[in-house]
This record gives sequence, structure tokens and C-alpha cells, in this order.
Amino acid sequence: MEFRTVVDIEDPGFRIGPCEKMLFVGSCFADSIGRRFQEEKFQAVVNPFGVMYNPASIFHTIERWEGRATTAFLTLGTNHVYRLKETGEIVDNCQKRPPSLFIEEELSVDACADYLTKAIDLLHDINPEMRIVLTVSPIRYRKYGYHGSQLSKATLLLATEKVIANLGNPSQSRSSRISRLSRISSLSYFPAYELINDELRDYRFYQADMLHPSDQAVEYIWQRFSEVYLSDEAKAFLKEWAPLKAVLNHKPFDPESPDYKALMDKTMLKVAALSEKYPNFAV
Repeated sequence: MEFRTVVDIEDPGFRIGPCEKMLFVGSCFADSIGRRFQEEKFQAVVNPFGVMYNPASIFHTIERWEGRATTAFLTLGTNHVYRLKETGEIVDNCQKRPPSLFIEEELSVDACADYLTKAIDLLHDINPEMRIVLTVSPIRYRKYGYHGSQLSKATLLLATEKVIANLGNPSQSRSSRISRLSRISSLSYFPAYELINDELRDYRFYQADMLHPSDQAVEYIWQRFSEVYLSDEAKAFLKEWAPLKAVLNHKPFDPESPDYKALMDKTMLKVAALSEKYPNFAV
């Protein structure tokens, strides 16, 4: 008997190699997943200008970012934005200024899709072969009311669907040097929202606030992502790195004991060997 509904994850058409350069931008869920990649020694940059919840702010981060990556992970949290009354510009952070200075607005499906498309264009300008993963954060927003939160998520889900569908239309390609086929094959949707809401439908998978996914839920999402998105070489690297990570993260009772020093010497030799095998690896 099946006691849960398993969410199918489509093959993205590409694989992520060991220790690759990655960019994570978006809600605090992007922070959680990005840190998990950092723990596994991927060269991951996570929200370089702070957490960004809406598509406009994600686009603003891509505009300002000057790094390089092979894979970008964009996590949408909400379609709500705040405009500064004085200028009419969407701000990424209200910086604890008085609410009276801002107007709250809900972006439409078309507006969200437009910001996402512009962000994807910029990422492909940085690296024409950039692989981009779109996802919607499973974190609910209590301040909107739970119905309002669902409407916000629905808007984001429709926007991501529209972006992926539009890239299948040759007339939607902005840059002639980026072929339609390469744009489609480098973009995918990862169902983090569905994994939490349709597969892990239980409050034991949430933190104490009953809104944010628990560490166990994040770990499960990481595992499901790894199964489909990581290359065989990356999976092999993780198996080799796991016992070394456990030793390095262990807090010994007596760090000056001969046994512990001998263990660390042996571990560091293995780390050096791993660095030779995987040039991008660094402790």
C-alpha cells in the first residue's frame, strides 16, 4: 500500500558536476538549499546581496552580480513587492524604514514572467551555456492570510510555466547568438513547492513556526534534487567526501590526544588526494 503521493521530477536535460560554480538567488529557501551545496563543497554563491523574495528583486540581484557560474538556482517566494513612494521604484529591502514610505503591490503573472525572462537573459549574457533552475519556495506567508499566500504562489507557478513555454517560441529569443534549443535545454523547473505540499504533507516536516520546512524536509529535497540533477561523477564525489566531512565536523573531547592527531593526519592526506582528483575541490 502507498501512504504518500510521490512527486515526479522531470529530467532537466543536463547534469551538475562536482564542485561546480553555482549561484543561488531568492527566498530564504534558496539560502537553505544553497548552504547545503556549500557543505558539499560546491562553489556556491548564495544571495550575494541578501535574501530576495520576488521576481523583480531576483532580477535586480542578477543585474548587480559580477561573478561567474555554470548553474543558477532561482527561488521565487512571493509576487508582493514594495515601491518607494518618492521614486516609484521597487525596493529589495525596506531597511526598516517607516511603512508609510512604501506602497505594497502584487505583480501579475505577466510582470513576474517578464522579470524572470530578463534575469535569464542576463544570466545567458554572463555565460551562454548557463543552466538555470526555477523553483517556487514552499514557505507560506502568514501575513497575507493563507488564501492570499496560495494566490501568490499560484501567480509564481503560472509565471514560471509561462517563461518555460515562451522560450519554446523562436520569436521570444532576445539574443540571436543564443539558440532557441540551447535556451530550452538549459532551463528547468524543480518542484520544491510540490514536494513539500504534495509529498511531505505533515507538520512534522515544518519548523516550530509551522511555516518553514524543517532541516529534515530540506535534506529530503536535497536528496531528491541530487538524484536527478547531479552527474554520476558528482555523486561519486559526495560518497568520497562524506566520511571526510564527518571527521572534519567532529568536535573531539581531547583535540591534543595522539589518537585524534593521527586521525586528522590521515584525514588530511585523503583530503589532499581528493583535491588532486577533483581540481575544484577545496576545504
